[in-house]
Amino acid sequence: MSPTDFTANIARFSGFADVYDAYRPHPPVTLAQVLTGLAGSARPSLVVDLGSGTGTSTRYWAAHAEQVIGIEPSADMRRQAQAATSAANVAFRAGFSHETGLPAAHADIVTCSQSFHWMLPGPTLAEATRILRPGGVFAAYDYDWPPITPRWEMQAAYLRFTAGMHQLEQIHPIREDLIKVEKSGHLERMQASGRFRFVREFMLHTIDEGSAARLVGLALSLGSVQALRRAGLSDEEIGLNSLRRDLAAMGEDKPERWFWTSRVRMGIV
Repeated sequence: MSPTDFTANIARFSGFADVYDAYRPHPPVTLAQVLTGLAGSARPSLVVDLGSGTGTSTRYWAAHAEQVIGIEPSADMRRQAQAATSAANVAFRAGFSHETGLPAAHADIVTCSQSFHWMLPGPTLAEATRILRPGGVFAAYDYDWPPITPRWEMQAAYLRFTAGMHQLEQIHPIREDLIKVEKSGHLERMQASGRFRFVREFMLHTIDEGSAARLVGLALSLGSVQALRRAGLSDEEIGLNSLRRDLAAMGEDKPERWFWTSRVRMGIV
């Protein structure tokens, strides 16, 4: 498949890498423990992170593996990732999930963090299982949005915002030419591929800290929001200003504990 087929996908995630990096969640603390156990390697020699974006999900592995490689087609995202990464065992390469350029049977773990739905599932699974050694682990994981926050009103405000944004997506041609599949079908696609000896889905949880300001930041980190902005819509039209007003009406904006759920679809080669 030609890289030009992904022009719309790459454009969708260009121009706001700093926002993406600042507000998106980090992988669950226990993810490495679970996946390394499944792979039978306490400290993997190589972890490959497909669709690595700004590198948050790649840097996570620096303390858990000998070598970590993030594969990302967006130059904008890679620049942000490289600028934010100091670990000597973490590197980022230009490439696609179905064309990594990595040697066969070389990786212990291959991950897709909040990215598998932007890929070609069949070719990506073929490439992931090609570069994994026998017994290696593939894991595609996504976060439930929004996180659970102590004030349910914040969650309700965010859901109202995203509902309005999805309506705008139907009116404005911002999804044309995008390559995207539904996350809900990840497990079935992995099972149907016939490339894994064992496949299952499980949940992991993590706690971090957030505020009303971060919730707005999460909204700004959405490709849909940035695409609507590029289409000429104002923050008022998109609903961002309404979200800000709703959150401001809730009183003092102070950091609170946020609870994230990650849905992990895992396969053993």
